[in-house]
Order: sequence, then C-alpha cells, then structure tokens
Amino acid sequence: MRRNRRAKRLEAGTLPLVWLGVIVIFSILEPDAFFSWSTASSLLASQTVLVVVTLALIIPLTTGDFDLSVAAVVGLSAVTIAILNVERGWPVGLAILAALLLGLIIGLINGALTVLLGIESLIVTLGMSTVVAGLTLWISDARTITGVSQNLIELVIRNRFLGIPLEFYYGLALAAIIWYVFAYTPVGQRLLVVGRNREVARLSGMRVGALRIGALAVSSVIAAFGGVLIVGTSGSAGPATGLDLLLPAFAAAFLGSTTIQPGRFNPWGTMIAAYFLVTGITGLQLIGGRSFVQNLFYGGALIVAVAFSQILKLRRERRRG
Repeated sequence: MRRNRRAKRLEAGTLPLVWLGVIVIFSILEPDAFFSWSTASSLLASQTVLVVVTLALIIPLTTGDFDLSVAAVVGLSAVTIAILNVERGWPVGLAILAALLLGLIIGLINGALTVLLGIESLIVTLGMSTVVAGLTLWISDARTITGVSQNLIELVIRNRFLGIPLEFYYGLALAAIIWYVFAYTPVGQRLLVVGRNREVARLSGMRVGALRIGALAVSSVIAAFGGVLIVGTSGSAGPATGLDLLLPAFAAAFLGSTTIQPGRFNPWGTMIAAYFLVTGITGLQLIGGRSFVQNLFYGGALIVAVAFSQILKLRRERRRG
C-alpha cells in the first residue's frame, strides 16, 4: 500500500519536476535572455490562448469525445469580433457576446451530430473544423482585419497585475472553475463516470447523451473565449488565426493527464503541461534552435504523452487484476 502511494506521488509530480529542471537548464545556458522576470511574464501571458484551448479540449476528452474544431472556432470567434467591431461599428461587448453565441451553436451542432446520429466525434469535429475554417475565410474575405477596440486590448494585454498581463489570470480563473466543477459538483462527477464507462453511466440513470452534448458545447464556447483573448492581444484577426493551436493543445491535454491526477484529464495538469511545452520551445529557440523545433517538440510530446498514459492504464489494470 505504501509503495503504491509513493508510486502515485512520483507519477503526479514527475512533470512539474521536469519542468523545473528545464527552467534551471535554460537559465544556466541563457541567463540574460531566459532567466528574467520580463521573459517569464511574457511567456505566462502570451500562451494563455493555448491554455484556454487546451482546457476546452479536456472537457469532451473527459467524456471520451474528441473536439478537433476548437482551433477553427478560435479563428472564427476572433474574426467575428473584428468584423462586428471594426466594420459594423458594434460595441466590443456585443461583438464578444455574438462570438460566444456562435461558439455555442457550433458546439451544439457537434454534440447533436455525435450523439443523436451516432457519428464518431472525431469525424464530426474534423468536418466541422473544415467548415468553420472555410466560413472564416469567407467572411474575412481572406484578409486580416485590424483596429479592434482599445478597450478590449487594455482588458486583455495592457492592464497588468504583479507585472503580468490580465490575460494570464483569465486562463488561471478558467482552470480554477473547471477544477471546481470536476471535483465538487454532481455534473463534474457524472462527466468522469461517462468517460470511464458510458454503459454503466446509462444504467445508473445518467443522461449520457445530454452530458456529451453539453461537454462539446462548453468546449466550443471556451474555444470562442480563446478567440476573444487572441484578438484582444493582437488587436486584429485573419483567416489563419488560431489554426496552429490544435496540435500543441492536444499535446498539452494528453501530457497534462500524466501529472497531478495521472490517468485523468485535469485542468492543473493541463496548465503545467502547456507551460512546460512552451518553456522548452522558448529555451531551445533562445539557444539557436530553428523554426522546425516547435513542430518536433509538440509532436514528440504528444506521442510520449499518449504512450505514457497507456502505460499508466496498463499498470492500473494489472494492479486491479
């Protein structure tokens, strides 16, 4: 029993320790460029959108579904805000509400097609991703729209607390909310049960279909919130906005499931994984790594994370056996 507890603690703490080791190594190699508060502040804030998109992913992943449309929803949300605010003259608050509503509609369509028609979520959301990306290209007329309201930019990137832009704290607050829902609410517990065994959940009286639809809908709304942050950071949006977030988000989601609560998609593990990946890439680039390092790092991390998750699963099954 004591040995099992130690093994669990080691599994839960391995990634944070590795992250700390990476920080120490790059701080030694590049003390002036890497080991500074300005670098840390920039890293924490600039990757909040990645954190938010990964948090969006782990909700349907918890129920056993995939959402490949999140990155495209980020782009559509950002472009919608830019068009409504800059070209249509809408107040930025109303433009944000419209973008979030659009995200909700996309998520509900994903959920309905997946649950009501029995189509695999992987296929549905892959198709939806292509549709949404095409819609974004169409409404933006293949151009970048600039000049988004300064009020949004101030709320996202210019205003700071402890030297860190407010953008970081939005991601932190979102992670805390998701953690609370998973840990302390009936809905969160039901989502976990559905992810472990849908048939058992159904026989227990849970509305499995409604929970899965809800998870995909919430995922899409959170992704749309990522679009709010990305347009608030840059003040602009274009047809390719957000599309490069899908691979790193999946890498962070699966890597995050190996730490804090190994074997479970969890928000704190997700944040640690996202910042671990970005720290590694930033450090490699500072010591002269070329642009392909990013794809190698994200892709390699995804493979390692999935393999490690499978190893943990097999070990648990052996223990139960």
